[in-house]
Amino acid sequence: MKTSREEVLRYLGYNNQIIDNSTAEIIDECLLEIQQLTQGKYTYKLFELAKTEGKMALLQTNLVFSSVDIQAHLAKSTKCVLLAATLGMTVEKRIYYYSKLNLTKAVILDACASAFIEAVCDEAEKEIQIIAQEQGYYLTSRYSPGYGDFPLEVQPQIIKVLDAYQKIGLSATENYLLLPRKSVTALIGLQKEPSINKNVLDKCQACPNLDCPYRKEGKDCAENN
Repeated sequence: MKTSREEVLRYLGYNNQIIDNSTAEIIDECLLEIQQLTQGKYTYKLFELAKTEGKMALLQTNLVFSSVDIQAHLAKSTKCVLLAATLGMTVEKRIYYYSKLNLTKAVILDACASAFIEAVCDEAEKEIQIIAQEQGYYLTSRYSPGYGDFPLEVQPQIIKVLDAYQKIGLSATENYLLLPRKSVTALIGLQKEPSINKNVLDKCQACPNLDCPYRKEGKDCAENN
């Protein structure tokens, strides 16, 4: 599983600027270090969707979504996949270690980790896509809690339904943030027709960087790079 220097620069907030050789070398070093530390873990489950006015429920779970954005996102879907992915605590500890010794490297390693968890989600989605195709479905983009009006409060429920703590070591804090920090939960709809602009949407809707300046402006970083 790999990611690119360009993806890391996205998370660092670069917008087509030329980077110096020193920065490029640190990015490459950090990418290699991430790959040596973890391959990432993920788990997912497929559920039937039940729709009522103003709500969507995942059958055989207690998950009910009243989010307007989720209603729109899954409007054409009849099934839904819950996904959870993480890089694990080893990466978290290494970022903290560098934060005490070399802040520049800590920031770059953090960006590399953000890019890498997206690559882990992409890898999981490849598996899900095979399952969907076998059943005659197309996938929507990933959509994560904290994006739009989809509340972070749903994180513990997703983790419980997926048994994600036992399977991949993923939990949520009392403020509904994921732990380890470089982790993602998301849902993906299965529908009978292709989604529009799916690849662009994936990059922001599954992104763990809730403080991204592009997101705050209602944009996505894919359009700005």
